[in-house]
Amino acid sequence: MAIGAFWFAIMGLLVKLAGKSLPSQQIVLMRAVFTLAISWWALRRADVQPPLGRNRRLLLLRGLLGALGINCFYFSLVHLPLGDATLLQYTNPVFATLIAAVWVGERIGASEIISLVASLTGVILITRPAFLFGTHGSAIVPFHAAVALFGAICSGAAYAAVRKMASTEHPAVIVFYLPFVTLPLAIPFALASWTPPTASQWLLLIAVGLSTQTAQVYMTKGLQAETAARATTTGYLQIVFAGLWGALVLGEVPSGWTFAGASVIVGSTLLLALGKQHAEVGDE
Repeated sequence: MAIGAFWFAIMGLLVKLAGKSLPSQQIVLMRAVFTLAISWWALRRADVQPPLGRNRRLLLLRGLLGALGINCFYFSLVHLPLGDATLLQYTNPVFATLIAAVWVGERIGASEIISLVASLTGVILITRPAFLFGTHGSAIVPFHAAVALFGAICSGAAYAAVRKMASTEHPAVIVFYLPFVTLPLAIPFALASWTPPTASQWLLLIAVGLSTQTAQVYMTKGLQAETAARATTTGYLQIVFAGLWGALVLGEVPSGWTFAGASVIVGSTLLLALGKQHAEVGDE
């Protein structure tokens, strides 16, 4: 999980660097091309039958939600400080829990509601809208923060869809549908603002794909080998790594407000994960 968090933070840094001269949609497109090829190879190797899954409507919906989440996350990486964009994306576990309660029928209690309120409070501390903080407000453009938050909601809904298909679809099929849906959706937007990449930009785009795939492999291994609470706890190292890369490479120094918001968001989602683990142990 720690290695996976490291490579996801590297991916965020590479997207940020590539986004200085390339549109975010173009970066999404190249990532989709790369991951689609690898996912198709993994699907063929697993010899899943039927190869395109059983519930294709739900698989397509999962792919659409994931595609929206990726597009919004990459947009926020380009337009927001690296650490802030990563923090806003990491509100998605709370949304996943709430959406799964309605959609999948998973139990929801006071802890889930408290976690949602706490996470949104953390978002407010990070973004500091002018209508609440006045002259002490943040320089973050509200629209950029709203896109990041919408991406987190879409990612949470995508995770809920995965939970709904957990007992019916092979993991390789579920993974395949994300780039399978993302690619055709990204093509028209990427072509509309296409910027021919230079040799160094091609290297950045390839590195985004490689770091993404490496991170996903290690995260999957970590989730399979460790409890949900410990895996979630270790996964939050991505926020630490993102903050370090932002400070060391990009010169982005987090404010005290960002640290406060990060503490609230991370604390609320960790308590949610620990609470769910205790509930599962009690059920056993």
